[in-house]
Amino acid sequence: MKHVLIISLFISSALISAKVELLDKIAIIVDDGLVMESQINDALSTLEKNYSEQNIKMPPKEVLIDQVKEKLIIEELQLQLADRAGVKISDAELNSTITRLAANNQMNLEEFILFIENSGDSYEKVRESMRREMRIQRIQRGRVNSNIDITENEFESFLATNESLAALEPELLVRQILVNDINIARKLLGLINEGSNFSDLAKEYSISSNANNGGLINWRKPKDMPELFENALKNKSIGHVTEPLKSGSGFHILKLEDKRGEFVKFEDQWLSRHILLIPSAIRNAEETEIQLNRLRDRILEGEDFELLAEEFSEDPGSAKQGGDLGWMSLGVFTPAFEEVMLSTEIGSISEVFESEFGFHFLEVIDKRNYEQTNDLIRDRAYNLLYARKYEEELENTLRTMRAEAFVEFKDLD
Repeated sequence: MKHVLIISLFISSALISAKVELLDKIAIIVDDGLVMESQINDALSTLEKNYSEQNIKMPPKEVLIDQVKEKLIIEELQLQLADRAGVKISDAELNSTITRLAANNQMNLEEFILFIENSGDSYEKVRESMRREMRIQRIQRGRVNSNIDITENEFESFLATNESLAALEPELLVRQILVNDINIARKLLGLINEGSNFSDLAKEYSISSNANNGGLINWRKPKDMPELFENALKNKSIGHVTEPLKSGSGFHILKLEDKRGEFVKFEDQWLSRHILLIPSAIRNAEETEIQLNRLRDRILEGEDFELLAEEFSEDPGSAKQGGDLGWMSLGVFTPAFEEVMLSTEIGSISEVFESEFGFHFLEVIDKRNYEQTNDLIRDRAYNLLYARKYEEELENTLRTMRAEAFVEFKDLD
């Protein structure tokens, strides 16, 4: 009797599943794939819910249905492309993305799952929706990135004309000295270059109305200054003093005292060079270290670092530059390299040391506190321009895919 009951339950379950499957119908044939009626209904329900929650007037239902169908067709085409390209999203990658999304919303994973379920959604359904979206994004990047080309002229033009970038410019604190004779201006510039205090000279010589407070001009952005001042101070570092600038009022000398703003950032950088030798099957670690110490001795005895690096260094990135690694911040090199670099005085040759790449010695040529403001703004500009071109190229790609696809709409009751 027990077995009969189990079989009956199994058959009943199968019949229920069959009924559920019969309720779903093929709505659209898209190349080798399908869009089901349930997908359209789910997407339509979500769209209507979003309109309602945002209190936005909904378009006619027929328009919404057409929008949903086109969206699902495009998605299906991209997923088919992802299948052909073997694009997969592992559970580990998906879990990491969901955990990061939860953290961005100030929740842990358990709280995030509870939030989804309390909102009336299924966590498993959300997971699969995210996996689907991640696959689509990956195939989009692969198809679109290779078609994006940003020329230097295009970038510079965008940098000069985009209003959102102008808003990122830092405010400048500037001092000025204004005199009516070029010879006096040149004399004062000479005194400033010799170390005289700019503020004191402004109080003594400037004929400007702000002479009493050392020629200080209140904080303002370059675009809010006279064009003469803006051009003279553009992309200049703190402490920069201009040559005498002629205007209708006389001759101005400007000093950039300080900057402030979201993108104003400074960091220490080191200019160094090195020679690297890598142990191999024909030269073990001990022999490599001995050979490198001999090269170090030759430099200490007066031979040219650059020439020896070009001839012997086994670092393919720097050997042709005479071992020069350029200006670099902390966090770029391996910890062992940075530890030696930080402890080596400027102009000195370090002892031979070992890192994960092999054996090195290095010379610290110089150190500076570098202002990154202009670099950061340029990076933002590039990202904005890239995003704009990406969207344009993506739209063209999707439109082409849709035009070339076989699509057949089925009649639905």
